Amino acid sequence: MNDRLTALAAGEQGKVKAIRAGRQATKRLYEMGFNTGALVKVVKNDAGPVIVNIRGNKIALGRGLASKVELSSE
Repeated sequence: MNDRLTALAAGEQGKVKAIRAGRQATKRLYEMGFNTGALVKVVKNDAGPVIVNIRGNKIALGRGLASKVELSSE
């Protein structure tokens, strides 16, 4: 698996492989816990923001920002 965060359905999970964004967006995602190797589980991914569970915290990401997170299988 080598997908973007927006490609996963609710209940699916993966590990952060890379963030494909500019410097500011990458810094913001790292500060929220989207570090390389972090386990991310999708809570909701339909209309609107993508809600994920990362390190015990629920975080809502806009679809544009979420599409910049690249995941790999566990």
